[in-house]
Formats: sequence, C-alpha cells, structure tokens
Amino acid sequence: METVVALLSGLLTAAAVWLMLSGNLLRFLFGLLLLSNAVNLAIFAAGRLTEGAPPLLGADGALPGHEMANSLPQALLLTAIVIGFGLFAFALGLTIRAYRSFGHLEIDRMRLAEPEEGEK
Repeated sequence: METVVALLSGLLTAAAVWLMLSGNLLRFLFGLLLLSNAVNLAIFAAGRLTEGAPPLLGADGALPGHEMANSLPQALLLTAIVIGFGLFAFALGLTIRAYRSFGHLEIDRMRLAEPEEGEK
C-alpha cells in the first residue's frame, strides 16, 4: 500500500511542477494546490498505513497489547489542510485582483515595475 501512495504522491508532484511552470497564474495556483495535496499524502504515508486501534490508554494508564495508530501525522495533516485551504483562498483572491488589474493571467506579461525589452 505504501508503494501505491508513494507513486501517487510522486505523480501529483510531477503534475504540480508541470502546472507551476506553465506561465499562467491560474495554472500556477492549481499546481500549488496539487503540490499541497502531494505533501499531505506523503506525510500521511510516513505515519505508516496500518490498521490499528485508536491511541487511547485505559484508566490504569497501561499500554494495550495490540498495535495503536500513530496520531501525530493525522494531527499534522489536519493542520496542513486548513493552512493550505487558507493559502489557496488568499492566492485565489490575489489572482482575481490581478486579472481585474491586468486583464490577463500570463505571468511573463505582468511587468508593471519592469521596462519592456525595447524600452530603456
């Protein structure tokens, strides 16, 4: 199962890099979202994909005899999902503002502070 998750994470990373290098701001944004999901999947796979009981101790504080699930990667994933969604919402707002200001989403044409190639 870890092999499938690792291959899926690699495929998502490759697709994210391809989108981020395309030169379009909206594609860059979706590539960033894909990269965030790929990293979340890699963190989830690092926490071992085994079935186990919830990590709860009994009233006496003794460890159970069976295998317990690792709750740290799950907590990190929940935090990363919330932060990733907030980043995506903020970046989408900036993308909409950039489209309204420039009229296009091509990154190479967004040269407000830089002179054109022929100008000096």
